[in-house]
Amino acid sequence: MRNADRERLDQYLIRTGFADSRRAARELIDQHRVSVNGRRPHKGDVVGGEDRVEVAAQALAPTLLPDAGVPIELLYSDAAVLVVNKPGLMPCHPLKRGETGTLMNGVVARFREVAAAGEAEREGGLIHRLDNGTSGALLIARTPEAHARLRRELRRGTITRRYQALVIGRMENELELDEPIGHRRGGARRMGTLSAGSARLRGRPRPASTRIEPLREVGPFTLLAVTPRTGSRHQIRVHLANAGYPIVGDTLYGAPPASGLAEGRFWLHLAQIEFDSPANGRTIVSAGLAAELQAILDSAVEEIS
Repeated sequence: MRNADRERLDQYLIRTGFADSRRAARELIDQHRVSVNGRRPHKGDVVGGEDRVEVAAQALAPTLLPDAGVPIELLYSDAAVLVVNKPGLMPCHPLKRGETGTLMNGVVARFREVAAAGEAEREGGLIHRLDNGTSGALLIARTPEAHARLRRELRRGTITRRYQALVIGRMENELELDEPIGHRRGGARRMGTLSAGSARLRGRPRPASTRIEPLREVGPFTLLAVTPRTGSRHQIRVHLANAGYPIVGDTLYGAPPASGLAEGRFWLHLAQIEFDSPANGRTIVSAGLAAELQAILDSAVEEIS
């Protein structure tokens, strides 16, 4: 067998249908469910046509397990979609099989059809995501047809998401921010803009466009309306920090910790989402401000009164 005919074991498991991703293939190997020529393999092993690869069967629990203990604030529902108000610090969906406690686990406990609405098993019918530290409106499809249509509309920019952000500093004028965004080298969580230097980023930066409108000054802060036109990871947080206005409490991007906000929580909230429901046409849904964010606003107002 030529070397060119050999391949990594994880790639073999994906190609032959035993796993649907590299993560799933690694899990199979880590769980000792894979053997090569009767021996336990390593993740980086390569195999060819002369090797005997065996995968032990196992009844696996679904990735999106229902969890009735997760509270769900339902903002809107029709035959095609749901909109729920995600609390801050709650993950949108599980990252591994059998995990519970995420928003989608709670949604599936009430709306079982959501689990089979999307292509990604761990996300179900989720149309878009919010960072753990962000709260607000989350759009979820109830059927595969609605999921496919709304994902297309999200890519085309016809779903409008209007955030509120409280930032450090006083902003007087509207801003249009369009710096491409990519992963920073040396840190899996942190993103950066192209203006920081392409050598500091991994891979090719993605286009990113954000419209910023100041609403009012609140002491040393400014309350903003923010409308992203694209969906790059951490886009709003990175664009605002790069412009010199870090979000209150967003320590990952240069803000100090904020009194009243738990670690990992920052003052960013998806306040309104506008979309075309496959069942009900053009729809606008608003999400009430989380109590911990309202408390910071009220405190800042009291200090200047």
